[in-house]
Amino acid sequence: MINLDGRGPNTSERCPCCAPEGLDRYPEFECLDCWGRYLRCKECMVATHTAHPLHRIRRWNGEYFERSSLKSLGVRIQLGHLPGQPCANPQICFNDDFIIIDGRGIHSVGLDYCGCGTLSQTRFVQLLRYRLYPATTTNPKTAATFRCLESYELLSYESKVSSFEYYHALVRLTDNTGTHPPKNRYPKFLLMIRQWRYLKMLKRSARGHDPIKPATATNQGECALLCPACPQPGKNLPSDWKELPENKKFVFLLVYSWHHALFIGIDANFRLKRKNVSSDRVDPDLGKGFAYFVEESEYKEYLTRHQDEVEPKSTCSRHDAVNLSNSKPGQGHAATGVGTIECARHNMKRPMAVGDLQRGERYCNIDYLFWKSLINSVLERIYISYDIVCQWSINLQKRMAALDHTFVIFNGKVFIKFLVPKFHLPAHISKCRSSFSFNYTVGVGRTDGEAPERGWAEINPLAMSTKEMGPGSRRDILDAHFGDYNWRKIIGMGSTLIRKFTVATSDMVAHVLAHRGLELSLPRDTVTEWTAAVVAWEMDPSKPNPFEVQVDLPTQAAVWRELAEAEALDLATGKDFTLDANVSPSVFISSGLDLEAEQRAVKTETNKMWLHSQDRQKTKLQLRYNALSRKIVAWSRFQQLYIPTTVILRREDTEADLRRKAPLPTYAYPLWLPSHIKTKVSFDLRLAEIEYKLRVAQARESLESLRRNLQMRSYLRKFKNRFSRGQGANTRARNALDGVNERIMNNANEYRAAFDAIVSLTTLLGKVGWEQEFKVLADGDIREVSEADDGQSEGKRLVSWVWKTVQYSEMGNDDTFRDTLRIEWCKLRARAMRFVEEVELLSVEMMRVLQFFQWQAGWWRSIGSTWNHATVKSDMRREGLIGYAKRQAAMRDSLSAHFVWLWSMVPRIMAKVQGDIAEGQADIMAKAQAETTPLRNIVEDAGSLSGNML
Repeated sequence: MINLDGRGPNTSERCPCCAPEGLDRYPEFECLDCWGRYLRCKECMVATHTAHPLHRIRRWNGEYFERSSLKSLGVRIQLGHLPGQPCANPQICFNDDFIIIDGRGIHSVGLDYCGCGTLSQTRFVQLLRYRLYPATTTNPKTAATFRCLESYELLSYESKVSSFEYYHALVRLTDNTGTHPPKNRYPKFLLMIRQWRYLKMLKRSARGHDPIKPATATNQGECALLCPACPQPGKNLPSDWKELPENKKFVFLLVYSWHHALFIGIDANFRLKRKNVSSDRVDPDLGKGFAYFVEESEYKEYLTRHQDEVEPKSTCSRHDAVNLSNSKPGQGHAATGVGTIECARHNMKRPMAVGDLQRGERYCNIDYLFWKSLINSVLERIYISYDIVCQWSINLQKRMAALDHTFVIFNGKVFIKFLVPKFHLPAHISKCRSSFSFNYTVGVGRTDGEAPERGWAEINPLAMSTKEMGPGSRRDILDAHFGDYNWRKIIGMGSTLIRKFTVATSDMVAHVLAHRGLELSLPRDTVTEWTAAVVAWEMDPSKPNPFEVQVDLPTQAAVWRELAEAEALDLATGKDFTLDANVSPSVFISSGLDLEAEQRAVKTETNKMWLHSQDRQKTKLQLRYNALSRKIVAWSRFQQLYIPTTVILRREDTEADLRRKAPLPTYAYPLWLPSHIKTKVSFDLRLAEIEYKLRVAQARESLESLRRNLQMRSYLRKFKNRFSRGQGANTRARNALDGVNERIMNNANEYRAAFDAIVSLTTLLGKVGWEQEFKVLADGDIREVSEADDGQSEGKRLVSWVWKTVQYSEMGNDDTFRDTLRIEWCKLRARAMRFVEEVELLSVEMMRVLQFFQWQAGWWRSIGSTWNHATVKSDMRREGLIGYAKRQAAMRDSLSAHFVWLWSMVPRIMAKVQGDIAEGQADIMAKAQAETTPLRNIVEDAGSLSGNML
């Protein structure tokens, strides 16, 4: 690198280019962009760079290289002629002052327009023919090379670099010292790149150059890139796709039609804000709804009619997207975000499906986008995924009636199913978690509905630059980025679909065999009954939901009532063993459990104290210690009545305190409940039976509370990440999360205490079967339902046992056992069906992609054939039109051939899957015939089969 700052081996005093001709010229100029390293004389440098006027050169001044330019050597750009061909009537441009922006810098060049012959055209046309894009059509003095605009366009799509950063990088490439800065052409560059993107969008959709239908006649959404895997009637569906064979009509809605179903996802992004700067009059968008953004004037007119609407409060969990939609818009912002309708399976923006939001996710905004996105749909099955769909869908038909009474949702032939994305589902109430679940819905495969969230991760880096833009510029920029995102999805669909297919087929084997194994362990009539019930619910959700618990498990309050009724019966039959008129045995045990809970709370408060805690905090804690000590002393008096032998244990505690020379803290003082005593001393086992019942109810309630708080934490985390901006908002969100985390740890500690007591009491009482419901709660088990091991979701069932609803009754309640067994069977069946559906959907989508490319290639060839001598008079223009159309058709043919090659392994994969399933079912049948273990052991083995095989 140091050698390159000198002349190196080029120290000859004669120019190597012209020396053979006998000329004696001093080589002092070097080109930084030509290949190799040669010093040339002035005349040779000019001669070799007539066709390369934008190369950067430098001059050796005898001591070091200094910056120079081809313009200073006399190199001029002559438009309208080949290099070296003189022009009879050159027209010098603005006193020899023309700026060209190139990917290697910003150049001041000498430029001459042609004013002679038939090639003479307007100045901006002459520039365009040399791949120079002018900043204006009226006397341009600035242009950018096509190569520069293409480079920046792709760079911005890939890295989200702003035009400001790119332009000033070119400034530094031109002069990195700041002593000779080029003339500022940044505003001109902004205009050029914006026009460039718009023209490329028109060109790629055959709308900018159609000699019959002008660009102004472009239909809304016509320039958007369509998803080739989604059903597109007339493009990738057979002509008779609506017709069904007679033997398929009975199962049309459940088995057949979901092959041609449309999956859409709805979501909003509140990072894509726009400040209240400029206006649509000053900064209009170039594409009036031609691509992804809806047409602005119609959209605003609609919003004006609904500006006073107030959204009803959520009847589900606290969804701030709904509850905050009635608040004032963000300070100083004209748009607080954008809403979008997307393809939920392939993560592509749909035409006319993006619009600005003004206040949260107001229903009127989403309604309009939903309507525009599906206004031309003729499909007969639509799945709609939205994180607040349980609220948004309630009065959807009523709201849409005023907008379009012929809309698709009013067509009685169209089946519409509303669903909540899988990651968002845990934040909903329990009823929503089954009614709106992808896991339990027929025909959705392994769709998760979270496609919009993945798309936002790609577009969010633009937020810092687009929020400062005017309305039209921002819409044009986002439209361009959405289009590029769709294109990358299209060209990557070959590898994406085969990867999904490979994973789905391997997982399908495990889940199909798990379901089959459980079915073989059940009576045939039971399977028939449950199948009828789940199919009835799938066809009519108003029927009883087989995925929900129908036998209620007893709570602590119910157990207390049961114990009180048992004591009343004992009093009536003379079997009562109450020793105090005010404190019965059940009251005595339940009071002990309350004291234990208070000990845990005091311990938690003690752990919060530190060396520099205030006196007020220490006093408050000490008073709580004193109150707890008095309660324990009072309770111990009744303990001596019911368990007199605890006197021995208390004496041992006192002796231990003397040996330690310090008493135990109050929160660690042993209460000596039956579960603590075990077999240390004798006592009435009826007390242990009472505690056992209360402990079981305590464990269930603490688990239920734990699940609720885990759901709340999941929601708060999402809300914080999505909406909280700034130190104040993040601090408040962090405090709320800390409070929930504390409740979660309290629930965990309560469950662990109950679990330890149950383990101790079952040894005394000989209880069995409780292990199926209660397990050791490790720290790793305390996680949200979506935090599965190894990144696997609820759909694959490998989640924390806390969320598994299989709860076998330790009391031998046959109804409870049957209820929970039915739920497990339903979930195993649903998982197996979803994987089978996923494999089928992926197979159909592959065929649709190939058919779409075939249709699109034919479409390009057909429009190319319409551009004949009658419609296009210019031979040069006609050749360009036909050449571009044929190149586009060839590109689709190439993509199709490439995808066919990628998917050539599909038949081999399917053959292997069928063999694995057949082999697995044979093994299960053999094991079922030879198995002699109890039913519950078989069920447990079948339920864990999925995890073992995966």
